[in-house]
Amino acid sequence: MVETEAATLIMALEDAKNKLKTEKIIYTKEEIKGKLFKASKVKVKAISYQQLLTLIEEYLQSVIENLGLEVNFESNIRDDVINITMYSNNNPILIGKNGQTLKALEILTKAYIQKQWQVIPKLILDIENYKERRVIQLEKLAIKIAKEVRTTKVDAELENMNSYERRIIHNKLSNFKGVSTQSVGVEPQRHVVIKYTED
Repeated sequence: MVETEAATLIMALEDAKNKLKTEKIIYTKEEIKGKLFKASKVKVKAISYQQLLTLIEEYLQSVIENLGLEVNFESNIRDDVINITMYSNNNPILIGKNGQTLKALEILTKAYIQKQWQVIPKLILDIENYKERRVIQLEKLAIKIAKEVRTTKVDAELENMNSYERRIIHNKLSNFKGVSTQSVGVEPQRHVVIKYTED
């Protein structure tokens, strides 16, 4: 982390970028009112994305160790998105039912960074490629149920899902002939209905 002061925000940010040796930074600013005959200044606290990634990993490590679990990370930053895949000694506990614990960890981490840096980072957390496996599982389920609906001409209601999972179902069946999809209900009981439609 670096702290800089300058006459303008642009100058302070340039100084911070030079000190951190990167163009991609996250910062907070504070205006320092000038006293009599002294101009105002802008004070900037900044960290690089790499430092932010380290901060997030340290926070996650502490939360997960408090649950009595061990964890390792594989991380990268792509297009300002921080991707962290976690590997623990009890992945099912960290994932939770339908990924609820994983989602809660993501929300907690974003809130922690927002409190410290007044920004919500673009963060994707995963546990041993759970999300990738979940996408494949949901797509297979969508096709299976859609075929049944098309054959029986009886609409089918799927289990409650978060918006990300519902979107996977909608996308997979968007060009599937003989059915249409609709999200119904109120969170957290919102789910997808696969409906029979005549071609």
